[in-house]
Amino acid sequence: MRVLIAGCGRIGSVLAIQLARENHDVHVVDRDEAARRRLPTGFPGPFHVGNAFSRSILEQAGARHSDALVAVTSRDNSNLVIARSAKETFRVPIVVAGVHDPRRVGLYEGLGIPAVCDVTWSVHRIHQLLLHRDLTPDVTFGNGETLLVRSALPPYLTGRRLAEFETEGEIRVIEVTRGGRSLLPLHATTAAPGDIVTFAVAAASLRRLRGFLDKELGT
Repeated sequence: MRVLIAGCGRIGSVLAIQLARENHDVHVVDRDEAARRRLPTGFPGPFHVGNAFSRSILEQAGARHSDALVAVTSRDNSNLVIARSAKETFRVPIVVAGVHDPRRVGLYEGLGIPAVCDVTWSVHRIHQLLLHRDLTPDVTFGNGETLLVRSALPPYLTGRRLAEFETEGEIRVIEVTRGGRSLLPLHATTAAPGDIVTFAVAAASLRRLRGFLDKELGT
């Protein structure tokens, strides 16, 4: 995948390094030449100096031929303009924007631009680490509102229907690993010893899920 990253700050540089390690074709744009120092010596992708706010800079950086663009500069307004240019002018298939102000997330998403708010994500993540260490999410969606969580079921739940563990709009069982093999549970599927269950859970419902498991464990 060819990815253009606008902004070589803390987020942009780390993302660029990770994608490059995975053998993606990564191009980085930043208005500050000194930002190049955030990338390791021998970084394989080109570094373009200029303000990605400018369509001509995006053109020079290869936006027209990119598979994805990530706008993660230090300014929300710039990220919005860059993302819109990528989406509407250069027709980049995948466009993602970083947002610093949580109140602006709706604005981006209203324009069809997925937005990741570093503040909101960090708050959700810290909250999980403080209060839900035993239910660390494997995957998060949006800004952390929905999570995928895997947990070994307590022996007390053996024989119970997995559907009983669900709460409408809050918790859903979506996968079970049993004996090293994965299966999608049916409505009548019951828990077996050693089951590891994947839950889709609303972040606000982690306490409910943990409380349910702890209750069954007698803690």
